[in-house]
Amino acid sequence: MSGRRHEPTVGLALGSGAARGWAHIGVIRALEELGIRPQVVAGTSIGAIVGAFYAGGRLAPFHDWVQQLGRREIMSLVDITVGSGLVEGRKLEAFYADWLQEARIEDLDIPFAALATEVDNGTEVWLQEGPVAPALRASSAVPGLLAPVLMGDRWLVDGGLVNPVPVSVCRALGADRIIAVNLNGDLLSRHGRHTGDSLHTGTPSKGPRQRGPSGWIKYLPDGVAEKATALLKQWLPARAVPQKDPDPERPGMLDVAASAINVMQDRITRSRMAGDPPDVIISPRLGHLGLLEFDRGAEAIEQGYQATMDFRAALQGLLPTRG
Repeated sequence: MSGRRHEPTVGLALGSGAARGWAHIGVIRALEELGIRPQVVAGTSIGAIVGAFYAGGRLAPFHDWVQQLGRREIMSLVDITVGSGLVEGRKLEAFYADWLQEARIEDLDIPFAALATEVDNGTEVWLQEGPVAPALRASSAVPGLLAPVLMGDRWLVDGGLVNPVPVSVCRALGADRIIAVNLNGDLLSRHGRHTGDSLHTGTPSKGPRQRGPSGWIKYLPDGVAEKATALLKQWLPARAVPQKDPDPERPGMLDVAASAINVMQDRITRSRMAGDPPDVIISPRLGHLGLLEFDRGAEAIEQGYQATMDFRAALQGLLPTRG
């Protein structure tokens, strides 16, 4: 009697990257076309969001929603506040709960974990049980942009601060083969000039990117921008409130914060994956997409799909040949 060849458990580690994270949808679509269906999913920040929709069997309608997402829909999910973040995040949590039908992590179709960071001590937190919606809100709470989330007795923020691409979590959940998606591979040169290097060949941004301290506020639609500025005037010293900048090329406040996070996450990702390498690393070229350009989902999805198909041979080699 011949023994059956062991089918390895495939894990999918979805990394952080804000709006660039829509690329994860294209990655998953390509994997399914190649006949690869991960049995374990771990995600950080936007990776946790897409991962939960996939694990919960809701990725197909979510894909359609992202494709038509515009700034009006984005801002309908924004609840601006004053405190430890510009956005409170309760509307986002309600959005996740509605789409995922109040699901709990342990009841999803695929074993799943979301990564977060404890504010007080920097501990890496693996969220593997309880309601999905607050876990996604915590995992994606970018410091300064979204308010931290209280879960139990711990304040949690974006998991990308400690584990941007959660390969280690997939392994702990039982994965034998791990596919990692790193969204931060070509970000550090995004604000520089084009050099002709292959990493700079992405699609140009839609028009000139806003600069200066007020650039990120100008991204907001009429009405919301005024409210954000008014709140900042109450929150910050008068001299710190965004004003017209005499140097339009100087990076804005959010640009600087985003770049700092990009540098940190790139270094952490390189270090962690050197010590615990995945079997395949997919790195879509997304440096041309900004932190908050969630309305460019179609571009990001296509980049994720193409980057995955570029690794077709390596990905198919993860599974034993059926004979």
